[in-house]
Amino acid sequence: MKPGIHLPNNVKQLKEDETFCFSCHPGVPCFCDCCQQLELALTPYDVLRLKEVLGLTGTQFLDQYAVIEYGEGDIFPRVYLAMKNDSRESCPFVSSNGCTVYEGRPSACRTYPLGRGAWLDQKGKSHASHVVIYENHCLGFAEAPKQNIAGWVHDQGLAPYNEANDQLMRLLQHKNIAAGFRPSASQCDLYIQTLYHLEPFKKTTADAIGLVMSDTALLPYAINWLIDELFPEEKN
Repeated sequence: MKPGIHLPNNVKQLKEDETFCFSCHPGVPCFCDCCQQLELALTPYDVLRLKEVLGLTGTQFLDQYAVIEYGEGDIFPRVYLAMKNDSRESCPFVSSNGCTVYEGRPSACRTYPLGRGAWLDQKGKSHASHVVIYENHCLGFAEAPKQNIAGWVHDQGLAPYNEANDQLMRLLQHKNIAAGFRPSASQCDLYIQTLYHLEPFKKTTADAIGLVMSDTALLPYAINWLIDELFPEEKN
């Protein structure tokens, strides 16, 4: 996490070369227990990957599988995965055999049991640090394999997720927000429409200037476009 942040007792800061023991597989007694009763925030890249695995548009995914909330203190609306209405509030994609959208699972699922904190310095350069989160219900920590940060990031396919989320920091940690900027209701709607639906942005903006690319490649462009729309003084 960012230097100076106090961590709970069950959270340990990891050095870059430090190892931890963890493995999750069907043989672990608590397999899939962590897919219940959780509040799972989804980044724009999470939604992009999930909708592709499911064969849905961004709008269809949000309608079927997401809850959009705007809490007190939030700068922009947050998108959460909508859990099943069952006794355990299960993830809609979990089965007895594991995750049914494993190839497109969100970054938070890929990162666990690690937590990743990222921030921009005064020059706009991104930095990140990691913690390991020890939870009593998780028996994966009793597994023998030793992991390190670099290996875990590689094995879980986290690199493109981290890259996309770091690009979004340029908006979420923008200097104007630190100076007190708060988006209007219409600007909050533009944020969701541009980064999470993506198809309307693709039709109205990208196609209009002849920009033809995959949704994965389009997302960074959409982030830059949104920054220019919200903070037009930077265009000058």
